[in-house]
Amino acid sequence: SEELKMSTVYLLDPELMPLLDMIGDMKINAETLPKLRDARFSRPIPNDDPAVRREEIFVANPNGPDVRCLLYQPESANGTTAGYLHLHGGGYVMGAPEGSIAMNNLIVKTLGVTVLSSSYRLAPEHLATEALDDAYLALGWLHEHSNELGIDPLRIGIGGESAGGGLAAALAIHARDQGEYAICHQHLTYPMLDDRTGTDASPGDPLTGEFVWTRASNRFGWASYLGDLTPSAPYVPARLEEFKNLPPTWVHTVTMDLFRDENILYAQKLLSAGVPTELIVSKGGCHGFQMVPNTGIGRRYQADFLDALGRGLSVSG
Repeated sequence: SEELKMSTVYLLDPELMPLLDMIGDMKINAETLPKLRDARFSRPIPNDDPAVRREEIFVANPNGPDVRCLLYQPESANGTTAGYLHLHGGGYVMGAPEGSIAMNNLIVKTLGVTVLSSSYRLAPEHLATEALDDAYLALGWLHEHSNELGIDPLRIGIGGESAGGGLAAALAIHARDQGEYAICHQHLTYPMLDDRTGTDASPGDPLTGEFVWTRASNRFGWASYLGDLTPSAPYVPARLEEFKNLPPTWVHTVTMDLFRDENILYAQKLLSAGVPTELIVSKGGCHGFQMVPNTGIGRRYQADFLDALGRGLSVSG
């Protein structure tokens, strides 16, 4: 409501005010979804970086369409390096690897690692089972091609933002339970972890979730993603009961994000299970704060992100 808008805008970092104009009154539902998906692709894709080699690859899928990925490698690689599987955001219902080109270029340039940025089948056309299958195939591809890519298979991390962070968390659980592919680190930016957040039974702190990704969006995203599946781990990471032996974790969230408290709780459960975990809660940020260029919160996030990822993959930037 308008009344709610007036009540939390004072908590927003003033440098993020342009975001409110950028997104307008964005509502995500079955009616608006096709248009929102198209709009994501109308944005210009950043220019290629001469220090980074990027190519499109397809990972074979015996049970469905091949998984389309963007593979990034340093132009001048020397010796064995680490690998990072990136999963994009978009509430499980939209988004594509192209949305993260600038950040993935920066990771490759700064840390000298190989990045595989994977697509995955989107809801509501496809359910959580298929998205996780695609992410697992991409992880397998990175492991199986580690030798030719010059990657140490014991230094492969995973991560993503929002739904991509949620899918990365699901992938970490699934990979642990399968025991087939090692993951050395998970890197989660305001991950989407809990289907209960924003429901009548679990509305969450009213000072969160006003901007960009709202309770209504969250209900739509999760309902689309789960369909008639029983909400359970790994598809809903927050419903996990056994957190032991998950990979060391970095979680970054912001004070006004609808996911703030589920992110903090997830980090606490990891810590209680003896999983090395770092949690950052940045003041005054809302979901999608990185969309506004040249802000203090954005610079701090980027520095923390690269520093923690370098440590997680045992490389120095």
